[in-house]
Amino acid sequence: MVLKDSTPILLIRGLTREQRHWGTFKTELAATLPNPVLSFDYAGTGDLYQLRSPGNIAGLRQSVQEQLLKAPEFNGKVHLVAISLGGMLATDWALQYPHQIASLTLINSSARSLSPFYQRLRWQNYVSILRGAFMGAAKREQMILQLTSAKPAEHASVVTSWQQWQQQRPVSKLNALRQLWAASRFMVKPLPQRDILLLSSRGDTLVSPQCSSDLARYWQAPHIQHPWAGHDLPLDDASWLCAQLAAFISQQN
Repeated sequence: MVLKDSTPILLIRGLTREQRHWGTFKTELAATLPNPVLSFDYAGTGDLYQLRSPGNIAGLRQSVQEQLLKAPEFNGKVHLVAISLGGMLATDWALQYPHQIASLTLINSSARSLSPFYQRLRWQNYVSILRGAFMGAAKREQMILQLTSAKPAEHASVVTSWQQWQQQRPVSKLNALRQLWAASRFMVKPLPQRDILLLSSRGDTLVSPQCSSDLARYWQAPHIQHPWAGHDLPLDDASWLCAQLAAFISQQN
């Protein structure tokens, strides 16, 4: 008889993205593993869009951590699964509160101290991102899909949802800048625990996959690369990501 593991999995999204951007991946992951699957927004996004985003990773992390500590599913430990900026929050969490971390999975994340700025945000995108700051929400969400998916034509339908979410819970330009500022200053350190997995996408044109390689080398942790997906790996290939997480998290149970 297989016992149900009660340690929750917590999903944390990236820059200006809210928990609804996990899309169908969250449901698929919940169907793949017995663990409860949770997701929360950090200050300035989603449910907390009216709050001011802290200008540092620790403050953003704290806004998520406070929600987990109140969750009935929390039993003292959590499996953190985080993408991009969310990976920095998860890393800071593991550094500051290692006793709460059952495992750590980072997707297409990076750190200033290990990778140069032009890999953490590829220089080819600078003009597009600058233009995006002056676009309306509809055009900006379309641009984000182009930047983060390797097959944007296959996911064209999600843009309508993204546009609606931005209208319902808009991320202010100032909050976006504060989050970007926090990410630009994040410095990684050695982690006290070894249950770490790095995942990256070979087709990521926003953040270089080399950043995940640098983190894996620094922590001496396993690194698995998807052969074609873009930066938003949960969008491009949710099934592949679920399989990797199922294999990794099951080992920790």
